[in-house]
Amino acid sequence: MNNPLSKTANYLGLKRNIVLMLSLTVIMYTGEKLWERFIPKYLDELGTSILIIGAFSFLQNFLGAVWALPGGYLADLLGSRRSFLIFNILAIFGYTIAIVFSSWIAVFVGMIFFFGWSMVALPGSMSLITRTLGKGKTVMGISMHSVIRRFPMMIGPVVGGYLIMVYGLIPGIKIAFGISIVFSVIGMFFINKLTQQDNTEVPEKIHPIALWKKFDKRLKNLLVSDILIRFCEQIPYVFVIIWCLNFIKVSAGDFGILTSIEMMTAALIYIPVAGFSDRLEKKPFIVITFIFFAIFPVLLYYSNSFGLLAFAFVIRGLKEFGEPTRKALILELSVQGAQARSFGLYYFVRDTVVAFAGFLGGVLWKVSPELNLFTATAMGVIGTLYFVVFGKGTDKSVEK
Repeated sequence: MNNPLSKTANYLGLKRNIVLMLSLTVIMYTGEKLWERFIPKYLDELGTSILIIGAFSFLQNFLGAVWALPGGYLADLLGSRRSFLIFNILAIFGYTIAIVFSSWIAVFVGMIFFFGWSMVALPGSMSLITRTLGKGKTVMGISMHSVIRRFPMMIGPVVGGYLIMVYGLIPGIKIAFGISIVFSVIGMFFINKLTQQDNTEVPEKIHPIALWKKFDKRLKNLLVSDILIRFCEQIPYVFVIIWCLNFIKVSAGDFGILTSIEMMTAALIYIPVAGFSDRLEKKPFIVITFIFFAIFPVLLYYSNSFGLLAFAFVIRGLKEFGEPTRKALILELSVQGAQARSFGLYYFVRDTVVAFAGFLGGVLWKVSPELNLFTATAMGVIGTLYFVVFGKGTDKSVEK
């Protein structure tokens, strides 16, 4: 138990169920990230209008909101293993629709099932981390989850860009969808190995409205600032690839490399930050990450070469500095005994509102890309200032 390997595993929170959940995450996210960043260009290739591409951003966030709430309730009621299995089956169904039909409508319909996996599984994953590791290791467990997610985000876009360059945009994306189905089937093996130990007690039945009334004021203030910051992120989100490919004239392969730079940057900072965040006040970590969110859009505007784009994407990666800390704070401030449902409700409210950022981004982009990017930065500044003034972390003396 005292050998270096065991000590490292214990420090990183790598217990059996955590390792299985992380393995499942790698598999599912690898499939998802093969195509996710290229969908706006895929829709553009299909002849879709700018407003429909903006609607894609709306649907992406709206689905995250819609799926987060039932995801949290299913995780609390059925446990992680059964809920993950349901989510995988839905993803396979959605990918099949997107492969069979070549239209933006098919993509949108398929997304109802396959794009929800990220958000529908998130409350169950966070609840599993909290219940398995306890509060003292929550940030580290979430950081490991975030690190593991970044490897598919680094590898997936590079492989996806290669598939597009070799087979063409539309066939390449469909091949990526097919690979995602294979990964979803493989993921079921890891789901089956999960120990169903997180559903031993019948959870209290709480209606979402009643649950919202029980939310801590600190959690609601975090939610407001988070919504503003996500507007900053989502207003230009689906147009980043169009800016890079159409305006700066980098290739799909180069864009894959830029995405890998972003994810590598994020992966490198997670563990060091987690070591401090579990012991210190969480607010400064969240403020720093909000600042990075705010400055990315304006940096992107002034990036007129691959080198400057690479720097901007490093900054985009640094926005993950305090993301595990933010998620840990949500769990710590959640209603006790209903962590997964509280987490799901938080994301339901946040992403329902933020979903409209996609439409707003489309309208702003249609006027001018400059207006889109500078409006995004303005929202980021407002969100950061709101949290600086009204946001609070947890009382460390109480935690100890």
